[in-house]
Amino acid sequence: MSPADVLPPAEAAATPVAVDVIRAKRDGGRLSDAQIDWVVDAYTHGAVAEEQMAALAMAIFLRGMDNAEIARWTGAMIGSGTRLSLSTSRPTVDKHSTGGVGDKITLPLAPLVAACGAAVPQLSGRGLGHTGGTLDKLESIPGWRAALSPDEIAAQLDSVGAVVCAATEGLAPADKKLYALRDVTGTVESIPLIASSIMSKKIAEGASGLVLDVKAGSGAFMKTAADAEALARTLVDIGIAHGVATTALITDMETPLGRAVGNAVEVAEAVEVLQGGGPADVVELTVALAREMLALAGISVDPAAVLAAGEAYETWARMITAQGGDPSAPLPKPGHVHVVPAPESGVLASLDAYAVGVAAWRLGAGRARKEDPVQSAAGVLCHAKPGDAVTEGQPLLELHTDTPDAVPAALAALSGSFTVASHAPAVHGIVLDTVRP
Repeated sequence: MSPADVLPPAEAAATPVAVDVIRAKRDGGRLSDAQIDWVVDAYTHGAVAEEQMAALAMAIFLRGMDNAEIARWTGAMIGSGTRLSLSTSRPTVDKHSTGGVGDKITLPLAPLVAACGAAVPQLSGRGLGHTGGTLDKLESIPGWRAALSPDEIAAQLDSVGAVVCAATEGLAPADKKLYALRDVTGTVESIPLIASSIMSKKIAEGASGLVLDVKAGSGAFMKTAADAEALARTLVDIGIAHGVATTALITDMETPLGRAVGNAVEVAEAVEVLQGGGPADVVELTVALAREMLALAGISVDPAAVLAAGEAYETWARMITAQGGDPSAPLPKPGHVHVVPAPESGVLASLDAYAVGVAAWRLGAGRARKEDPVQSAAGVLCHAKPGDAVTEGQPLLELHTDTPDAVPAALAALSGSFTVASHAPAVHGIVLDTVRP
């Protein structure tokens, strides 16, 4: 029996035991349940030093984890904090996206699924880098507030059926610490650590069903469909291991989703969708995810019909009002607009999602550090999407910002980001694949 098989309390003999755990994974071994439970608890309470957890994170990055290790690691992170208790007469189901450019799907999706009869507890985050944050988008609505207490979340789920808000204090605190550490130690791109980070927060929310939107392409974290499928399979397996009905869609993120990238502009586009219009790709993905969520909730309602009838908009207005927002108030407008014209006539053949996301970020829509402010009115409007005919000189992209000095950097990010050709590109649906248990 090794020293790490019988572990002391978190506060006792932390350094030698932590080294044993690091060595075990460094050498390609499998961590025991006891080792995982101990090291996550000890790190949460400060008994394992940052440099020791950094070493373990790198060992996991290089050596990986099997499914049982990942499930146990996720459980230990859930157990580091509290779990929400969602008491509602409706079946609860949630959705999580791995992040993309123009990904405003939560905004129309949560009220749509609620309008169909489910309860949607959507605890969301803020943007960092080129991917937007749902809370930043909603905060462009005058009066809307992200911070709700557990009691307020439960009450709104009961009265409205949907809530989109910030995670409550005490939800998976181990993940919060480890997430920040991974960001500065080159260990972000680890499927075991990505998957356990996502699922620890989502399972702690307490929903009985979860649908994952795992994106693939230039604007996504996973650049290839194969990598996205590997992550999706791991996420689904974790959910099932923890008793949460889970499925995943793998969706395209080569080009921005919809025509709006930013905060206020994405809210405006989401409202268009809720009122029966909006870009076809946003509608397609919203309905596809809604169908998966309703299937997990055991509800036989056609979300496309509910969306077209405007019922989801009514739920949206109630959801925004319940959190102090004014759904009819004008959204912020930019102080400066710069138009990027089409360089020639033809068909827009490609538009790189990552480049557009970086441009929006540089215009003020995103942040480089968590404490940075964002501009609600900043962003990019795409007047054309791949497959659209364009005429030389017509507006192709519209850059919005309150800081005109940011435009040159945004234009630099867009250099080479689109092509105009003589014929239309091949067309495929937004959903590339589905992963089920």
